Amino acid sequence: MRILLVEDDPQLGRATQIGLDQSGYAVDWVQTADSALSAVKTHDYACILLDLGLPQVDGMVVLTRLRASGFAGAILIVTAREQIADRVAGLDAGADDFIIKPFDLDELAARIRSASRRSGGRTREVIHHGDIVMDIAARSVTLKGVPVVLTAKEFRVLLMLFEHLGRVLTREQLEETLYSWGEEIESNAIQVHIHHLRKKLGKYLIRTIHAVGYVIDKPGTTAPEEPQ
Repeated sequence: MRILLVEDDPQLGRATQIGLDQSGYAVDWVQTADSALSAVKTHDYACILLDLGLPQVDGMVVLTRLRASGFAGAILIVTAREQIADRVAGLDAGADDFIIKPFDLDELAARIRSASRRSGGRTREVIHHGDIVMDIAARSVTLKGVPVVLTAKEFRVLLMLFEHLGRVLTREQLEETLYSWGEEIESNAIQVHIHHLRKKLGKYLIRTIHAVGYVIDKPGTTAPEEPQ
């Protein structure tokens, strides 16, 4: 999942970015309203963490503009404002959750999962697909009851394919989810992750659509072609 963090405090912003990165998220961090609105135009974010006390333009204005522009992902307000009126205003303006600073990173990650699950139409934190069980909260995967060790990026690729079951995702769409600003992307990075997932979970799990991308078929569909 790719997240946009909008926080003007350098220390808190960097600490949050590092903490969420260690939890398996790709995090882009900006410090102003203009940068946030520009980033949303050029990248596909599943979730935005939005501070209200931004310089020049208040976070509530940013929230209103984001929803007015059609942004449908999860938006979590993260602020030091504790008044009930601020919470009500934020939720009424389209926020999915309201988190008071200081916060615990584990709780923040849980709230991100919850809000993203709702906005994405998922109802569960555990995904079952044949003999594969994926626990999103625990960041664990089992095959026929046996734990399978995945890297953070392999886990993200698998989750995105499961969340778009039956839909072909391009390499560019997968890269957009996996990598934040400044991360070096090898030209064959996605192909390598797919190769490793097939070795660990079965060579027919992920199907290659030539010159288009990758897909995990819905149960009961026609048997896939040989993977490439």
